[in-house]
Amino acid sequence: MRDPYEVLGVAKTASAAEIKSAFRRQAKKLHPDANKHDPRAAARFAELNAAYEIVGEDDKRKAFDRGQIDAEGKPRFQGFEGFGRGRRQGGFKPEDVFETFSWGQDGFQHTRGRAGGFGGFEDILKEAFGGAGRSGQAGGGFRFEQEQRAGADVSATLTITLPEAAKGTDKRVQLPTGREVDVKIPAGLNEGQVIRLKGQGLAGSGGRAGDLLITVSVAPHPLFTRSGADLRLELPVTLYEAVLGAKVRVPTLDGAVELAIPPGTSSGRIFRLKGKGFPAKQGKGDLLATVRIVLPEGGDAELEELMRNWRKLKPHDPRQGMG
Repeated sequence: MRDPYEVLGVAKTASAAEIKSAFRRQAKKLHPDANKHDPRAAARFAELNAAYEIVGEDDKRKAFDRGQIDAEGKPRFQGFEGFGRGRRQGGFKPEDVFETFSWGQDGFQHTRGRAGGFGGFEDILKEAFGGAGRSGQAGGGFRFEQEQRAGADVSATLTITLPEAAKGTDKRVQLPTGREVDVKIPAGLNEGQVIRLKGQGLAGSGGRAGDLLITVSVAPHPLFTRSGADLRLELPVTLYEAVLGAKVRVPTLDGAVELAIPPGTSSGRIFRLKGKGFPAKQGKGDLLATVRIVLPEGGDAELEELMRNWRKLKPHDPRQGMG
């Protein structure tokens, strides 16, 4: 993988806040939902998440800057000098300290050990991999002091429909790591709301895994727009329905209902359908249907003649007094 700083588009001296801001900005730009016709979008988005997992977490960033892990979070080979500080000729001394870094299913781990009472390199390997050492006695080899680190959180995004947000649903989400998880979407979810799944993130060296943070977006609906807990709808009616009155069917999230349009209804009049809006803590909102008079396409000669006669016999100025 490329240098994580390069992927995020920040300098190595960038602050944690600058890195977080750059990640959010890039995530919006590279999200697969915003690049549906780009076959490489998912790979670039996964690379961005992997870069943020390295430099967005303080311990991993320090380890990367020191050259102890690479851009994928894997430990780099430090050479035999990595086993101790201040190595002296003639082998290790009792006060020598070594450090190891590893990356596995438990996430990033940093282990410190102290040497004491051991002989050759074979004993070192035995001790490092769980052996008792040449003496076979406790205290006659390495003394491990493993630092426990909490696991890292994992961020993901999910887009749902307006009916799914209103009624709730179950979704399967693919994480940047490639793993899939099932997520329960509660009814009445709002745009941009974050769902936190405890312990579903990356595991830590102490067994405490991070969390999974899923930011949910609600896709635009072809008919409804939200206004708080209320829904708004443009309701088209014919000229004769507006003049004579009619009963028309109005779509809602719960299915179509019948609405009585009284005679002489003007375009722009709003009808409120109680309890047909979006769920909220205080109960469901309302559906606000705004009447729009729609004339037939292509014109109508008889209608035009009727309107000319109407204009002569019934002149009317609805803009009178507007200046």
